[in-house]
Amino acid sequence: MTRVLVVDDQVLIRSGLAALLRAAPGIVVVGEADSGEEAIRLAARTTPDVVLMDVRMPGMGGIAATERIVASAAGPAPKVLILTTFDLDEYVYDALRAGASGFLLKDTPPERLLDAVATVAAGTMLFAPSILRRLVEAYVTRSLPGSGPVPEPRRELHALTAREREVLQMVGRGMSNTEIAGHLVISEATVKTHLNRAMGKLDLTSRAQAVVLAYETGLVTPGHRSD
Repeated sequence: MTRVLVVDDQVLIRSGLAALLRAAPGIVVVGEADSGEEAIRLAARTTPDVVLMDVRMPGMGGIAATERIVASAAGPAPKVLILTTFDLDEYVYDALRAGASGFLLKDTPPERLLDAVATVAAGTMLFAPSILRRLVEAYVTRSLPGSGPVPEPRRELHALTAREREVLQMVGRGMSNTEIAGHLVISEATVKTHLNRAMGKLDLTSRAQAVVLAYETGLVTPGHRSD
């Protein structure tokens, strides 16, 4: 069973989402929260597998709540699926930085929402790596016209081995583990090992954060293509 926490400050939306999920096989709704603060408390108490998180809420918003939930999880962090009324905006980018596993628009059809919950619960990001890459590029380019991303010295990239850095760079370019393995002539298991070690050293909790970091540190620049 997939345990889901629903977070939205609008009672009709929250109740509708919860009802849809409760009617689906293999899903149990462990709680409903109307604020970021309550979401943090319920996530700690109910240990959901997936959190459906609204972005705009009074008090603590969904982005800050996502960061707190992911960072403070005692065990495996829940997968956070951001719900937003806006497409390709700064909320999506910030959600990825906070550790979210993907995002959906609120007008998404019910069957797509259920598929998305199953996707992130299984540990897979909601979008293909190439789509994520274009998303990050669109935001970075719009935010920093003509300048490219600004490296952040606080990131300890020098702690990575040459191969870990190479794998991180390829992840940032939108390459899948299979593509990276073929390019480097190593196994997918080895790719995962290098990526996991790099993420551990950089205190990252999701592949999405790894992609964002690759741009922010200059490992990858907007406009670069892996093909």
